[in-house]
Amino acid sequence: VTENRSDLEDLHLYATPREQRFRRFASLEFEGQLYMTPYDFIQAVTSDEPKCAKKWRSLSKQELNQILMETPPVWKGSSKLFRNLNEKGVISYTEYLFLLCILTKPHAGFRIAFNMFDTDGNEMVDKKEFLVLQEIFRKKNEKRERKGDEEKRAMLRLQLYGYHTSTNSVLKTEGEDLVPRSYWDTLRRSTSQALFSDLAERADDISSSLSDTTLLVHFFGKKGKAELNFEDFYRFMDNLQTEVLEIEFLSYSNGMNTISEEDFAHILLRYTNVENTSSYLENMRCRIPEEKGITFDEFRSFFQFLNNLEDFTIAMQMYNFASRSIGQDEFKRAVYVATGVKLSPHLVNTVFKIFDVDRDDQLSYKEFIGIMKDRLNRGFRGYKPIQRYTTFKSCVRKELYSR
Repeated sequence: VTENRSDLEDLHLYATPREQRFRRFASLEFEGQLYMTPYDFIQAVTSDEPKCAKKWRSLSKQELNQILMETPPVWKGSSKLFRNLNEKGVISYTEYLFLLCILTKPHAGFRIAFNMFDTDGNEMVDKKEFLVLQEIFRKKNEKRERKGDEEKRAMLRLQLYGYHTSTNSVLKTEGEDLVPRSYWDTLRRSTSQALFSDLAERADDISSSLSDTTLLVHFFGKKGKAELNFEDFYRFMDNLQTEVLEIEFLSYSNGMNTISEEDFAHILLRYTNVENTSSYLENMRCRIPEEKGITFDEFRSFFQFLNNLEDFTIAMQMYNFASRSIGQDEFKRAVYVATGVKLSPHLVNTVFKIFDVDRDDQLSYKEFIGIMKDRLNRGFRGYKPIQRYTTFKSCVRKELYSR
């Protein structure tokens, strides 16, 4: 049984951009609730649009149980987990938001995330504690809901959360009117023991009304009795970041060990609000005439650095307050001091050639930080497609590979 998207298309009018993107890429439905497969999730964070117009395929209880039975335990996780599961998995909307948070956070933040779920402080997270996530994200979402037909919004909540939610406040804070800027901020601001104890009571009701998912079975076992330690939690988050980066890298490398500097620029600029991207690309072509290539290790180290951008920004602001731009040596030092990440000289030179628009071999706060902050929003909004130019050497490399 399938449900055509056009039948419920008007619900898009009541959905936030994040909800719209989830609904657009989700391909499964069970008892009224929508789910992504692991493949859908990868597509949602690496593609502009689904590869083909999808319909929501309704799962039977037997089909769902079979999918969950084939879910590997957390100790069997790897940086190919989502690709190996492919269509054999179910990811809820709140889990989608949680996974997006992971993709843009530094490794140091993983401990913070784990401690947020570990409400009793026993260095282990159980299923009940993890389900508090459902309530935090649900209440965050209710504050952002668009006004309109209450019946339509109730239908939308059912699609996203699997149950009808009341309008009574669960997150009772003094700053009720102050909406945090992100779901990560929402988690960080909801960590008090008193608050979590209230939500934990609610989690019992949630657990009894919701179906298990691939993530819940992966973390807590098929019976839901296992507990998750920090090492396994850290490994899962690190593997997910690596897997998404591998997929992006491989989509440009065409089987080679490197991607071109121009392709690296495309990947960076694709997620930003830069209007005139062609000027950045042309600037880089003129200043890096000889292609050397960016390795995956360089590629990964740069995005690890970007996930620490807030700390690096402090260092950059010190130069900004002193009315000084920053050269390549200062840039490398500031990155290492602020984030602990070492960037190769070639990678730093490439970054400068892309973003140093006035060609003074100095990088200003405006030239780099402002643009890269846009980049950290990846996955939380629709992508802006960029026309992809191909260098002569890239054409030669791809032709050789195709042979």
